[in-house]
Amino acid sequence: MKNRITKKTRGTDLTQRLRHIFIVSLISILLLITILTLVFLYLFLDYGIISYDDIINDGFWIIALFIFTGVLVGTIITAGISRLVLKPSWELLSGVRKLAGGDFSVRLDRGGTYEMKELADNFNALAKELENTKILRSDFINNFSHEFKTPIVSVKGLVELLKKGNLPQEKRAEYLKIIEEELDRVSDMATNILNLSKIENQNILTETTDFNVSEQIRTCILLLEKKWEKKNISFQLDFDEFTYRGNEDMLKQVWINLLDNAIKFAYPGSEITVEIENSDEFLTVKTSNRGETIPEEEFKNIFNKFYQKDKAAMSEGNGIGLSIVSHIVNLHQGTVGVESANSLTTFTVSLKHI
Repeated sequence: MKNRITKKTRGTDLTQRLRHIFIVSLISILLLITILTLVFLYLFLDYGIISYDDIINDGFWIIALFIFTGVLVGTIITAGISRLVLKPSWELLSGVRKLAGGDFSVRLDRGGTYEMKELADNFNALAKELENTKILRSDFINNFSHEFKTPIVSVKGLVELLKKGNLPQEKRAEYLKIIEEELDRVSDMATNILNLSKIENQNILTETTDFNVSEQIRTCILLLEKKWEKKNISFQLDFDEFTYRGNEDMLKQVWINLLDNAIKFAYPGSEITVEIENSDEFLTVKTSNRGETIPEEEFKNIFNKFYQKDKAAMSEGNGIGLSIVSHIVNLHQGTVGVESANSLTTFTVSLKHI
């Protein structure tokens, strides 16, 4: 509320300032014309170009000539001043046109009044975010296309080998297992894309029920058993039984993605901790793992749908799981954040009781 009032107040101050500038400019121009007229008249009289008799006899035409000259000079000066005053607006309009045309490299000069500097800063921040999103989208499409194609090519090659029919039983079982894993990976990628598309287009939380969130998290851990057993990872579950009212299917995706992310980046043989805290307003779930520390400058990008901290780990994910988490948490009027230091990374989800 305070932020809205501040913005509204700044907008009103800017309008009043522009009105005052216009009034002062108009008065200044009229005063300038009057002064120029009197100055020219004095100089002409002083140098004898005209006399007082001329003014008496042809006063109207002489004064009209001086007024015309003053207006002409004043107009030229006014045009120059207006061009200087309106220059930031023209630059902004040109920048917006370039931005709308897809040129996200455009930036505005931070000159002028305080308001124009603030406007330029906001515009430049917007352009930078759009440019980063464009780069991330391009990288994501290239990487995702490659990752989507790789398992298909792998499956095709293994199927060709299986069709020959002269493989030992052990090799046959090994190839079938690889095919199953590759197909699961393709299925997971397609499912995440569809889920994200569905969630992004949803603005209202529906199908809410009361359910045991503690039991749901334990179930999600069991669903990922193959992954954490493969890395010899153990779990420490520090929570009691808690009930929450929300969309059960959506929140299941949140825990699956967070736990899968923790397993993926945890050190082999380490321990993942899950904590649940409950208050009158929020239900908070913290997932912690020991692994590579995430640089602080990456915190703001980590929930972007085209972002991956570790591109080498593309084979284990597709970079949109945390974006799904963020969208679902927002639908539940909650927040999600990350802290990472000294090889300990913690994702905190706070869900508002609704």
